[in-house]
Amino acid sequence: MLIDIKHKLEEPEIQELIELSAYSDPEDFIQVYRGDDRLEIMGFYANDELAGLAGFRLHENGTLELNHIAVVPDKRGKGYGTAILLSLIGLKKPRILVAEIDEDAVDFYRSVGFTIESLGEKIPGIERFRCTYDCAVEEQA
Repeated sequence: MLIDIKHKLEEPEIQELIELSAYSDPEDFIQVYRGDDRLEIMGFYANDELAGLAGFRLHENGTLELNHIAVVPDKRGKGYGTAILLSLIGLKKPRILVAEIDEDAVDFYRSVGFTIESLGEKIPGIERFRCTYDCAVEEQA
């Protein structure tokens, strides 16, 4: 189940996940999310325990831009990442879901059904990728 956690960002278990979602300083993360009303952050709960989180923005054109996703380390490989994405699609009803990622997450996004496009080295030595999921295909299935 996805729950809005924007008001709970200072909680230790949420801050640990923030650090795992590519933010080394949770305070910067909190300032970004609290400073922009268009950004949402939701926690994914399974059996009343936080299993992961997703930070995103839903644009007016129906594009859901996924900025952050993280799964509690001992819950990885159990389908929670996929469940977070499918729950977001069901809740927000986007037309397209997009994410920009590093190479280490490519296999996960590909396994969920995203198309992957290399963006090259936006930072020297680090290749970035654009992942796109057409949610209209999900509706037709």
